[in-house]
Amino acid sequence: MAILTANNQSLTEITSLPSVVTTGSMVLLATETASSSDTLDFTSGIDDTYDEYVFKFIDIHVSAEPTQFSFNGSIDSGDNYNVSKTTTCFSAYHDEADTATNVDYRTAEDVQGTGFQMFQQNWGTDNDQNGAGTIHLFKPSSTTFVKHFIARSSNYHNADYAIDVFVAGYFNTTSAIDAIQFKMSSGTIDAGTIKMYGVV
Repeated sequence: MAILTANNQSLTEITSLPSVVTTGSMVLLATETASSSDTLDFTSGIDDTYDEYVFKFIDIHVSAEPTQFSFNGSIDSGDNYNVSKTTTCFSAYHDEADTATNVDYRTAEDVQGTGFQMFQQNWGTDNDQNGAGTIHLFKPSSTTFVKHFIARSSNYHNADYAIDVFVAGYFNTTSAIDAIQFKMSSGTIDAGTIKMYGVV
């Protein structure tokens, strides 16, 4: 960490204070709002400006059940969403009736290939059922290293469970990731908002 100093050591003679850059603050870059949307795409603003990008999902509601919320990356500005990836996934759940709880390694949700990565599972369509969460994408503009991501989300399972899903992995490419797409495995994104931030 750099040491910030004033321009004069005598307090009575200081004419200016050192500038302060607040690291870790988030800058809102884009907002996508669903309305019976097949996909929500972020095709601009993912570049070398920031080393970390954060996507926040707020009150996502689905049109079909059960369905999985998933994402994939692009290296060609969104022409194709088929980037190779290696991932791992586990979840914790508890049902409303207080009869079932578990922590579960989700081998079926691990991806070794170009498919979409699930990060919220088995949603319901009831009016009170929705989901929320966060994905962190690190250094997507790198042309030297793979691009790591971590995701954590909570959604209302179609069988009336609270389910907490954890996903981590990396886009296995040294090409820059410049677009991200979100979609359901079936049906549409009925409602909700996704916000993309850059982290200073």
